[in-house]
Amino acid sequence: MGAPSARTYEHARHWVSLGHHVTVITGFPNHPTGIIRPEYRGYRIKRENIDGIDVLRTWVYVTPNKGFAKRILNFLSFLVSSLFFGATRTDRPDVVIGTSPQFFSAVSAYLLSVVKGVPFIFEVRDIWPQSAIELGALRNRLAIRILEWIENRLYRKARLIVGVAESTRDYLLAKGIPSHRIAIIPNGVDADFLSSEPTRAVTMPSELENKFIVSYIGTHGMSHALDVVLRAAKQLESDPEIHFLFVGEGAEKENLLELARKLELRNVTFLPEQPRESLIAFYKSSDVSLVPLRKLPIFSKVLPSKIFELMGTGTAIICSVEGEAANLVKNANAGLAIAPENTEALVAAITQLKTSPELLTRFRQSGHRFVFENYLRSNLAQSYLQSIESAIQIGQKARSGNPMTSES
Repeated sequence: MGAPSARTYEHARHWVSLGHHVTVITGFPNHPTGIIRPEYRGYRIKRENIDGIDVLRTWVYVTPNKGFAKRILNFLSFLVSSLFFGATRTDRPDVVIGTSPQFFSAVSAYLLSVVKGVPFIFEVRDIWPQSAIELGALRNRLAIRILEWIENRLYRKARLIVGVAESTRDYLLAKGIPSHRIAIIPNGVDADFLSSEPTRAVTMPSELENKFIVSYIGTHGMSHALDVVLRAAKQLESDPEIHFLFVGEGAEKENLLELARKLELRNVTFLPEQPRESLIAFYKSSDVSLVPLRKLPIFSKVLPSKIFELMGTGTAIICSVEGEAANLVKNANAGLAIAPENTEALVAAITQLKTSPELLTRFRQSGHRFVFENYLRSNLAQSYLQSIESAIQIGQKARSGNPMTSES
């Protein structure tokens, strides 16, 4: 469930199709509810083959995606179990890739690369712990110093650092990381996923029939400022044609449900987490879909993965994220970019799109064309693979004593 697993799965599946052997070490499916799916209960370790990918699932302490202390226990439990079983249940690979967040996955990957004696690749999807600090989830000064030390240590030890957003490159360069050790591989769309059919029929709630649907589909977390969306729904309740749809789970969902009750909203529907293959139906049923984040400096450096899937399904976007994400939506002509955490701007954007069907159609068509021309996951996976192979070759030359390719 979620963008990190989709990115890993789609890259790995493509690498397998090219003849490579890929092992993914992960936990048992439980995010974000903290409830392990029934078919995985009772296992400490389980091995699966998914589309040719060797999947090794290891024990984790499960907890809902809320509460800082319990989440840290969840992270640390996976660090220990993935390192132990990765060391004892896998053959020596050519390279180990750690993807973060969560942060301790990358720590485990680095330690495993040391045990196996192979290069470590650090994939940075979100800059951590900086994002946790800006969100207010991490305030202990000692903990911050320790985590920042680990962060910098991982940067120094990685043969290659793979970022998702271009602004990550600037952040890493400012940290003193040489440019030849940085690659940017953004998120994208998987053509096979977009053309797939759900394994079971998706039934939309009856209250959505003949409505102008404004959706938010994804994690209901503290990063997303979804209370702003509910306040916008309150301002728009005088228009009976507009209905808001929330799909997903997360740490803030209970608070959002309570706020919806307090505001007495009748134009909002909440649905639980849906299977990934069903999300396409929800994307396509939406007249416009929201990509919101809080107004924090760290979020100007991110590219939410749902932007690409929304464009891929021809869904118009309202992006309330500053920086690189807003620029992408503008460049693709895929929707409107507005200020984050601004209820009035959101109300105005929804009203504009509802009353401008020609503009809505243009956004849908332009976004779809743009993402297929520039962000196909198969092409991005190939670029990722080439970056890994180049980094390994440079490292080999450095160890052979070639001063032109030595790493700093």
